[in-house]
Amino acid sequence: MRHAKAEQFADSDHERRLEARGTRDAVDAGSWLALQEVPVEHALVSSAARALDTWEAVREGAAWDFDPDVDASLYAAGTDTALDVLRSLSDEVGGVLLVGHNPTVASLAQLLDDGEGDEDAVAEMSQGFPTCALVVLAYDGDWVDLDLGSARVTGFHVGRAR
Repeated sequence: MRHAKAEQFADSDHERRLEARGTRDAVDAGSWLALQEVPVEHALVSSAARALDTWEAVREGAAWDFDPDVDASLYAAGTDTALDVLRSLSDEVGGVLLVGHNPTVASLAQLLDDGEGDEDAVAEMSQGFPTCALVVLAYDGDWVDLDLGSARVTGFHVGRAR
């Protein structure tokens, strides 16, 4: 998931918080995840303020009651680093929500896609990955073995409060 809409300026890029619209959109994204019954039991979140704010709003919308793993490496991570973070998960961990930044999140989703998933979701994802966009990927294997083309796109949603 890409973080929601953030303010343009702060003392540093890392400290940029969500705009009110971004918070509403992230709550919507969490509600959508809950409605779709996406089995999220773990979260990996960038240490940037806007990613942490996104997580809190998604958690509220989904009514989840667990704390995320905050990973500072996700703030400036490229695709390989983000993939390594996922590969480091214990095999006891099931569904994971990763909240990060573009272009890494969009690139990672596209590279993990095996091309056999939901055609509508893949088409929507290929049109762009705006703020508060999330892709749902199904993967059946050990985290350490997660590789390019090893997951199937099953959903795509852009959180937008109505």
